[in-house]
Amino acid sequence: MPGFYYWGFDWTYILIIIALLISLAVQMNMKGTFQKYSRVRSERGMTGAQAAERILHNAGIYNVRVERIHGNLNDHYDPRTKVIKLSDSIYGSNSLAAVGVAAHECGHAIQDATGYAPLGIRSALVPAANLGSQLSWPLFLIGLIFSMKPLLTAGIILFCAALLFQIVTLPVEFNASGRALRTLEQTGIMAPQEIRDTRKVLGAAAMTYVAAVAASLLQLLRLVLLSRRSDN
Repeated sequence: MPGFYYWGFDWTYILIIIALLISLAVQMNMKGTFQKYSRVRSERGMTGAQAAERILHNAGIYNVRVERIHGNLNDHYDPRTKVIKLSDSIYGSNSLAAVGVAAHECGHAIQDATGYAPLGIRSALVPAANLGSQLSWPLFLIGLIFSMKPLLTAGIILFCAALLFQIVTLPVEFNASGRALRTLEQTGIMAPQEIRDTRKVLGAAAMTYVAAVAASLLQLLRLVLLSRRSDN
């Protein structure tokens, strides 16, 4: 079974190592930046939850709730239930990092309220992305081990579906951060210097999505190379 041989002894593991190094570097930068500004209190003293309520009302949005959830940096906006869920480290904290993250999630709520197209596209891609993330690798591995070209192709196509979701996520995340920074300034929740520092926090967080796309592209390249080698 030549496919299994190549899977076990393959120079393309270098691509995986590069992807891991990129992800690790970006994650370390994000955590370091967040920790730094989580120790800096905002001048207004508003907590993440209070800032979120202020931003939503300023945007004329009254049908979105702000709730606390357990965990760390697992904050998100759920467009189905119209709920902004803020983690323990964000909800009750008045740090620049906490207010910035809360404002970012409000950015997603504003996107939803204004019909921001990329957000709708991303939501529509969720089923395909979930299917791709669950089945792409099993199908590809089976096809590689038994030299079954249709399964190799199916695995690559499903992997591309998950990758497409990640790519569409990029403008959604960057736009939400942009909306957050503008709103923080317009509402006076933060002073100009605080906006600059908060931009660093949101920028570091946004780079994790860029790193995820880069890592997936490297993995896709590896799948294609292994598929071609199987043909030979």
